[in-house]
Amino acid sequence: MVRKRRAIGLFVTAVGVMVASAALVAWGARPGSGGTLPTPTAVIAQSSPTLSSTDVATPTAGAPESGSATPAATSSPTATPTPAPTPTPRPTQAPTPTRKPTPRPTPRPTPKPTPSPSAVLVGAGDICRVDTIADAAKTAALVSAISSTRVFTLGDNSNDSGTADQYANCYEPTWGAFRTRTSPTVGNHDMMTADGAPYYAYFGSAAGAAGSGFYSYNLAANWHVVVLNAICSEVGGCDAGSAEETWLKTDLAANPGKHILAMWHIPEFSSGQHGNSTVYQAWWDDLYTAHADLVLCGHDHIYERFAQQSSTGAADPNGIREFVVGTGGANHTTVATIRANSEIRNDATFGVLKLTLELHSYSWQFIPVEGGDFTDSGQAATHS
Repeated sequence: MVRKRRAIGLFVTAVGVMVASAALVAWGARPGSGGTLPTPTAVIAQSSPTLSSTDVATPTAGAPESGSATPAATSSPTATPTPAPTPTPRPTQAPTPTRKPTPRPTPRPTPKPTPSPSAVLVGAGDICRVDTIADAAKTAALVSAISSTRVFTLGDNSNDSGTADQYANCYEPTWGAFRTRTSPTVGNHDMMTADGAPYYAYFGSAAGAAGSGFYSYNLAANWHVVVLNAICSEVGGCDAGSAEETWLKTDLAANPGKHILAMWHIPEFSSGQHGNSTVYQAWWDDLYTAHADLVLCGHDHIYERFAQQSSTGAADPNGIREFVVGTGGANHTTVATIRANSEIRNDATFGVLKLTLELHSYSWQFIPVEGGDFTDSGQAATHS
């Protein structure tokens, strides 16, 4: 009987545990519970009559011991997973275009500026005497060093008496080296033999028509050069209305707007032994009217540069600048009386004058022979 009661008690206890477990599971699954189970209150087994040890039968193997009910194992309730948020779709970006490198332009050489046109003249007067030929050789060396340049002479090329032998044996070995590029001027010593026949024969057509000795030519940079015969008795005079002066006016009229450079042997103005002369005043007036820039002369064996002046010797910014260049090697003469407007002079140095003629200016340089220490140089604007 006792055993039967004990069995019934154990059965009731087991059923109570099962009911409690089922209730706990149902609570965890209730909506809104968050899946958290409340702490279960310990289930107290129903009391059973107190039994003595002698009344307790050895429990069958595998049966639970009296007074301690082993609850059935229960699994933790599975939490409802929170759904992952749906990612916001990103707008499809257009593919970034591949950037092509900017092509570099093919480098082109910078064009060189076209140099302004210019002309260079080099020369002197009173060049060769047989007894001083070494000095003519020194000035010839200066000219030779300036290659491919037009050479001018200012008369008395043969400074003895202008014979054919003097040209052959004095001028030819010195300045004859560049005869083919020389534009000569006749001087009084050149005319001492047969009215200058050896002079005209030596230079040929470069000296102008035989018996006249005046001519003109053009250079770069709009320059026009006039060469005159200052031995007036040989050409019928040099005054206004003479054949040569008439030719000069006609030549100037045929070359309007050009920069004018004139050259002849005997100067209008000089501080040398021969002094000033009024013989060439008509020429000077014609040149002044044509806005000439330069006059070159020899005869006095000195170097001298004048300021711009009129035909009467008055300082004039619109006048003509004169150079006396009788320094070709014949011999030296002295400076006598310094004339008005004379800017510089020297009577002890052989040398040549180099002129650089530009489009709107000109420059000058007196180049002394080796051992000479006198020089002169400068630049000025043309009248047009």
